[in-house]
Order: sequence, then C-alpha cells, then structure tokens
Amino acid sequence: MILVTGATGTVGKEVLRGLPAGSEVRIMVRNPAHDRGAFAMAETVTAETVTGDYADERSLRRVLRGVTKALLVTNDVGAGHDARFLRAARAAGVRHVVKLSAAAVADTGADDPITRWQRASERLLRASGLDWTLLRPRSFMSNTLSWAPSVRSEGVVRALYGTSANACVDPRDVAQVAVRALTEDGHAGAIHTLTGPEAISAVEQTQQLADLLGRRLRFEELTPEQARDGLRGRYPEHVVEGVLGSARRQLAGAKTGVEQTVLEVTGRPARSFREWARAHRAAFAAV
Repeated sequence: MILVTGATGTVGKEVLRGLPAGSEVRIMVRNPAHDRGAFAMAETVTAETVTGDYADERSLRRVLRGVTKALLVTNDVGAGHDARFLRAARAAGVRHVVKLSAAAVADTGADDPITRWQRASERLLRASGLDWTLLRPRSFMSNTLSWAPSVRSEGVVRALYGTSANACVDPRDVAQVAVRALTEDGHAGAIHTLTGPEAISAVEQTQQLADLLGRRLRFEELTPEQARDGLRGRYPEHVVEGVLGSARRQLAGAKTGVEQTVLEVTGRPARSFREWARAHRAAFAAV
C-alpha cells in the first residue's frame, strides 16, 4: 500500500496520475467533502481516501496503518508536521518514505527560514530508521502561473530580477521520479536533485510565452520593495523573506546548475519550459 500526502498539490496530483496499473494507494486528505473529485488516476489503480491531519498524530497512525511506502509533502514551516508523521510511520511499520524537499537544501549560501526548516526536516527523516528517498527539485515551472492574470488582461509579466536564470523543472517530471521511487527498488538512501534541461530567465520565459500565444508581451521588472509588498499580501513574513532571499541567490547564479536525474531515473529527458507552457497555454490565453 502506497500513501500519497499532498494529493491535491502540484506534485501529488501528478503522482496519482502516474501510478502504474495495479497499484494500491491511500490518499490522505484533511477535508474529504472539499477534496472529493480532486483526484485523477488510472481505473486500474485501487485507491481509498482517508481523513488525516498532520497536527493529530492519532489520525496519522490510522492513516498509515498497513502502508509500506509513503510520499511525504509538508509545507507548514515550523509546525512539527514531519516529526509527527515520522513517529506515526515508525509506529505503523512503514518501510520507506519519499520526501519532497528542495534543491536549496544543498546550497551553503541558503540560510533563510524556509531552507533551514527543510534541512531540519530532512535530518529527521534520515535519522528516523526508515528507508528514505529525498526529492530536491529546483523551482517549479508552474510558479509562472502567477503571471497568468496579468498576461491575459494586460499582456504584461511582472517579476523580480528578470534576467537571472533558474534551471526550473516541470512538476510532472518531479512526480514521475517520485512514482519510480515509490514503486521500484533501488531508491532507498538516494537524493534526487531535479532540474529542467536548461537555466532560463523570466525575460526568456516571457518571450517563449509570447511566441506560443502569438501576441506581444511586455516584461516589467519589480523592485525588491514592490516584490515584498506583493508577497506580504499573500504570505506570512518568514515566507516573504525566504522568497526574497531565494531570489537574491538566483541573481547571484546559484540556481543555474542542470542535472540529468530525470533522464537517469525515468529514461526520458526533462521537459523544457516551452513544453510546459504549451501544455498550459489555456491559462495564459486572453479570454
């Protein structure tokens, strides 16, 4: 039995779509009424949905009963979710946890609150006594969906440090590697750093979107102060500072390295931003 957490998220929903025929999967949700119908998977996959909450260790033990492998996705910085999940996993007899982390963990120059939390979470897993696999993706290409409203209505992309490059990755590729780790042998103790095929800047992404849409798009660079103000409307302060710190590291060239992990694990090259954008063209198209 495979447990998938974060099943309505960017990677989790793609993991469900990619599980091979014959898989037995349990999906952890906090609100079954809200999440019902949010999942898509092959008809040959046997799935059940179970209510669980990272803040409630008793519910986690119930969710994990009978599970052999689990995909662990957490995002609440400092909430202790990883620690509770791993205690429950040990008590339930889970053998292998595949954790979604981030490439910044390996960057010695990254010392923001989000990266420190991710490092601590990885240490908990590696010391848990369970088999583990770490997935460390670079930024998701899907982050550019935040541009969609201004692209549709104004033909404008607004972002910080527009010429700085990032070897961003298609979440579908991250999910495919996760599926391999959950369904194949040979991934215990592995750290999979996941990138796209090239480092690309926001200015270049804007041009590729313009080519795809067949319309002119304009790029407007935000100042750090403008970026901070916009982020404060959506995130708590520690997340805001983490995002801005990450952008500064990108400006310094810390995110340009390209890995071949997607090809090595799946046998298929990582998708380009152009391929990702083509699949999501409708999100950016003018109404």
